[in-house]
Amino acid sequence: MALPDILVRDLALPVVASPLFIVSQPELVIAQCLAGVVGSFPALNARPQEKLETWLAQIEAARAAFEKATGRKAAPYAVNQIVHRTNPRIEHDLEICERFRVPIVITSLGAREDVNRRVQSWGGIVLHDVISAEQAQKALDKGADGIIAVAAGAGGHAGRLSPFALTAEIRRFFSGPLILAGSIATGGGIAAARAMGADLAYVGTPFLATAESAAAADYKRMIVEGRAADIVLSDYFSGVPANFLKRSVERAGFDPGKLPASTGIKLDFDKTAGDAPTAWRDIWSAGQGIGAIDAVVPVANLVARLAAEYLAACARLAQDPGSRGA
Repeated sequence: MALPDILVRDLALPVVASPLFIVSQPELVIAQCLAGVVGSFPALNARPQEKLETWLAQIEAARAAFEKATGRKAAPYAVNQIVHRTNPRIEHDLEICERFRVPIVITSLGAREDVNRRVQSWGGIVLHDVISAEQAQKALDKGADGIIAVAAGAGGHAGRLSPFALTAEIRRFFSGPLILAGSIATGGGIAAARAMGADLAYVGTPFLATAESAAAADYKRMIVEGRAADIVLSDYFSGVPANFLKRSVERAGFDPGKLPASTGIKLDFDKTAGDAPTAWRDIWSAGQGIGAIDAVVPVANLVARLAAEYLAACARLAQDPGSRGA
């Protein structure tokens, strides 16, 4: 099945930048789009909710100005909609997205046929993130256009399956748009995702450590200094499995090695403020690919590095005698 034009046209690299809760704001999304990758942000990042309209107008204006100045198209952008029952804003946020005819909507934590139909009615496409083949099938049954397969090692809400297993299982029944997530922090990782059968890579953690990221300075420092061993997987803080930086867990007063299972703060996207340490606000998420990140750089520099590594990896595979069955 051919990819939708929007996932091919105007991309410098086959990458969707994953929406980073709290961190992804217009400056980061704009930089991603102008660098040639799909930029994205969670609608819930715009607080109060009236900010969402302002943010979309800002992103649209920046893309239009870039295209007028350069004669080149900017990459598209996506808005992540949390369709979990605890999100009270879904109707408001969809209304604003419809007004702007947002080209891509990423749905998370539940698949809803009504949301899919609504996005498609204004010409947008829906990509739904999953951690299993079973979830992928359910999302497709409800009308999603594409699947984001979240494998082990991903930041944020993380899967537990190997990317090899998850990609292969989904490809047994789905030939449409497939984006792979999980520890992809190099151009070689992007090439590997495509070699396994994905169409694009879903890249998040490297964008945390960029100049345009809204992450706190200490957050960026932990990313740059960290390695895969500095990541802890737990469902204690948000109610679902997610990867967090051990140092931020310790700083919040918890022992990373003794976190209870499924008995902590429950998933509730209506509560991101308060005195208790909160996932993403105080306890910071990151994927296992942080070992490939060694500096805070502008988004344009990061994308240029990933593109050079991606081309080098593709060339290396093409020259490898093993790829020709020798």
